Amino acid sequence: MKRLMSGNAALAEAAILSGCTAYFGYPITPQNELTEHMAKRMVESGGVFIQSESEIAAINMVLGASAAGARAMTSSSGPGMSLKQEGISYLVADELPAVIVNVVRGGPGMGNISPSQSDYFQATRGGGHGDYKTIVLAPSSVQELTEIVPLAFDLADKYRNPVLILGDGMLGQMMEPVDFDGLERPRDYQKDYTLTGAKDRPARSIYSLIFDAKLQEEHNWKLQRKFQLIEQNEVRYETYLTEDAEMIVIAYGMGARIAKGAIKRLRQEGLKVGMVRLITLWPFPTKVLQEMANTVSEFFVFEMSAGQMVEDVRLALGGKGNVHFYGRPGGVIPMPVELYRIISRHYNLAESARAGKQS
Repeated sequence: MKRLMSGNAALAEAAILSGCTAYFGYPITPQNELTEHMAKRMVESGGVFIQSESEIAAINMVLGASAAGARAMTSSSGPGMSLKQEGISYLVADELPAVIVNVVRGGPGMGNISPSQSDYFQATRGGGHGDYKTIVLAPSSVQELTEIVPLAFDLADKYRNPVLILGDGMLGQMMEPVDFDGLERPRDYQKDYTLTGAKDRPARSIYSLIFDAKLQEEHNWKLQRKFQLIEQNEVRYETYLTEDAEMIVIAYGMGARIAKGAIKRLRQEGLKVGMVRLITLWPFPTKVLQEMANTVSEFFVFEMSAGQMVEDVRLALGGKGNVHFYGRPGGVIPMPVELYRIISRHYNLAESARAGKQS
């Protein structure tokens, strides 16, 4: 049965249904409904809810709960995510699973509470100190948001690594019908590393302080091999009208929904524009774009930021094709008609350039 819910509340409910047993958070707009929903439902489901004294405390509570074997989660936005970065680095170093939600707001600094996609660099580059990565999932609807939550817990347990769900204020606040009936339940992974007391087994330890440089290097290479495995197996994306496309739009999250509206109008006018919607921001779908570059020369990146993902697109293409960019930073939400005009202009300019070369 479908229920009308905000993205924040739906995400929280999906976490409960996915076996989340511990949630730690601190209020910050535009994700407060998630924390509010968890405050009620975690108690009802027999889990643990703590409104921590700070975002720093929340992420370290996640670390402790994960070390004890709990399915742990936290959420925040903008400035709060910046405060969590040290703890996220510790989670990766300790090889502990966790799900971390960022409902992005406009920045930098305190910014505002309007939707944005300006935390892409922070999410996909690890965000904190050291050589590490987090898996980053970017849903584009409230229904997909609920479906990504069990996947996030599953990937976190599978690879013993934090998974970040990157949404934005619009996705968190908007109301859409949600069906939880077909929600996939995460697998039950054997956690033989957890600290549960050593009464009937040898003692274990979880730590990231490694004084010996050689041992630290070995640990880093071990982590890198895991990241390579993730890159090989966990790339996720969706294509839209790319079979005959002469220009490919690359977008994610709510930005991709705006782009889809623009593409529908472009197609009505006979402009062959398609889209690659990223579901995993890391690992990035590099091979997909490289393959498309064999037949397509025009790529258009749209982000609700000043331009961050555009760098990964250019790196993926390796100099092939022409990469165009349009973005609106600071929490401004462009309408599909605005994006339609910009894409149409670039498309027609590219057509004119091709015609000039042929003549």
